[in-house]
Amino acid sequence: MSYVVLARKWRPQSFEDLVGQEHVSTTLANAIARDRVAHAFLFTGVRGVGKTTSARILAKALNCVHGPTAKPCQACPACAEITVGADVDVQEIDGASYNGVDEVRKLQESLPYRPARDRFKIFIVDEVHMLSNAAWNAFLKTLEEPPPHVKFIFATTEVHKVPVTILSRCQRYDFKLIGAQQIAARLRWVLEQEKIPADDPALSALAREAAGSMRDAMSLLDQVIAWVGTSGDRITAEGVAKVLGVADRVVLHRLAEALVDGDPAACVRIVGELAQEGYDLPHVARDFLAHLRDLVVAKVCDDPAPLLDLADEEVADARALAARADADDLTRLHQGFSRAFDDIVRSGQPRASLEMALVRLARRPPLLPIDELLRRLGDLERRLNGGGGGGGGGGGAPERAPQRPGAPSGGAAAPRRGAAEAAPEEARGAGAAPAYGAAASGAARANGAAANGAMANGAMANGAAANVVSLVNGAPGVNGAAASFAGSAAPAFAGAAAPAFAKAPYANGAAAPAYRPDSAPPPSPRGALYSVPQSAPAAPAPSGPVSRTSSAPPPAMSASDLATWRAVITAVRAQRPALASVLEHAAVLELSPTRVVLGYEANSFLSGQATEPAARDMLARVLQSHFGGPAELVFETITRGSAGPSLAQVETAERKARVDAARRAVADHPLVTAAIELLGAELKDVRLSPEFADG
Repeated sequence: MSYVVLARKWRPQSFEDLVGQEHVSTTLANAIARDRVAHAFLFTGVRGVGKTTSARILAKALNCVHGPTAKPCQACPACAEITVGADVDVQEIDGASYNGVDEVRKLQESLPYRPARDRFKIFIVDEVHMLSNAAWNAFLKTLEEPPPHVKFIFATTEVHKVPVTILSRCQRYDFKLIGAQQIAARLRWVLEQEKIPADDPALSALAREAAGSMRDAMSLLDQVIAWVGTSGDRITAEGVAKVLGVADRVVLHRLAEALVDGDPAACVRIVGELAQEGYDLPHVARDFLAHLRDLVVAKVCDDPAPLLDLADEEVADARALAARADADDLTRLHQGFSRAFDDIVRSGQPRASLEMALVRLARRPPLLPIDELLRRLGDLERRLNGGGGGGGGGGGAPERAPQRPGAPSGGAAAPRRGAAEAAPEEARGAGAAPAYGAAASGAARANGAAANGAMANGAMANGAAANVVSLVNGAPGVNGAAASFAGSAAPAFAGAAAPAFAKAPYANGAAAPAYRPDSAPPPSPRGALYSVPQSAPAAPAPSGPVSRTSSAPPPAMSASDLATWRAVITAVRAQRPALASVLEHAAVLELSPTRVVLGYEANSFLSGQATEPAARDMLARVLQSHFGGPAELVFETITRGSAGPSLAQVETAERKARVDAARRAVADHPLVTAAIELLGAELKDVRLSPEFADG
């Protein structure tokens, strides 16, 4: 007798044997018990989950001599013949080959005749979605009102291809994927019947590879049994891995250990071993991503066993490894690898992609606990309030955070130590440092709850070598400014987790030694580049056209001329804003109560706009109103660089100078230098609010 594969040999013969589809078996059993059996059923689901098997069980339940019953006897002629597929009243039809309208018409012609022996004439149509539209249309009337002795059972893996007119005439049952633990238990029972020993990790590996299909699991088990042979050897996880070409769970666990311990060399070695043995690396990546998920579940759950499709010893190993890592770190590893997984699967070089992803995650910077961050901020507050200076007096210098191997001991903060030591005295003289320290500590505590999650979403997943600290919502010393730091020991903040200093006295520039718009500005480029010193006599305005071919630098407007021209532009803007924007780009060659000479480049758009009659008349009226009398208005043609700067250029330079001064004020501020020294960081960026830059 020829060999019968396990999937056929151990096919369920009753609703009690059906694994993983309790919702279907219970519903059908109750319908039979209450005599509420429909005339047409549609079983849908993926391959190998029990659709055709359930159809045969239902046929036996309806035609058993002791029935209809939910528990067929398995001994009567009807049950025996349906089991082997030899019952003339129960026909199994392949929808792929029996898909034409002619076949449906032949079937319809046989429906009026009573069954030869059984209670019902049952038609089981497998892969019913393969029927043609004409065949479905021919079925409609018969399917809606069949003879009382006829039952239809349709099975399909692609229910979306079945017409809705057919769906509305059937009772639909959706078969679910079978859980890995249920598959493993069924495989254990089959092996006990076959008297073949096997390890639990091996059965778990087979169940995972089956991906919810019991038939696939049985086929894989057949393959593994053939590899073991007749020697009676046990089925082990290593053997299953070799036969199926999948990574052993032990290898995945070793890889996870190397990743948790931050050992990129071990990660590369393990991937090399897998590649040398011919494993499918995208498949390995998929299994490893699932393993990282299992580690997170083992970390956050008190009893993770029901949530993990693992053997008991594998659950113990997962819990032991998860106990060595922080939950945030494990979730960060899973998130980082899940982002790299798509690249690994699509890559033409999956080995290199997998190796680089593991190296990047293994070299992730460590997370800094929020308690440690609050302690450091408290140390900074005490230093600013206690007068201890940089490291010499008071309570002494706080401990520096431990640095990662290879990071400089002093970093960029060392040159700023002197400024940090001298600065608190000036801050206390203004009476602002204590208030700032209290506000900083309170704000940090208020935002502390979210900081840990924000750190997990920082640059860690990309393997960045440095963390980032951002002082947002107004950095000390400048309105709307923010300073960012980068360093090996600096914690990472994002969004609401960043410490806010908005309520500190320095945040509004009240006592900061920095430029403020409402105070005397620092030396402005306006005086150095575009005006003559106040003590020097202003150069007389040229009486005629000025030659622009001289190599000497072009003359600049004096401070008084610049103020006069600004007043004129303001008056023009009140009446015609577009013309004011044009005049801002004019070079003022001469400006006096009797004569105004403006220069534009030849054939420029601005020149055409400014010399229009309406524009000239308006400017003349504004000049007459400003000077109290008529002034001659002359337009000249200049070449690029031959005349002094326009008002637009002056204001652009002033704005740049103001921003540069604000950035320097933040960089040199005593609180910033103290934070750099305390956190072992370096100044990375200073951000100013748009309102400040425009003001």
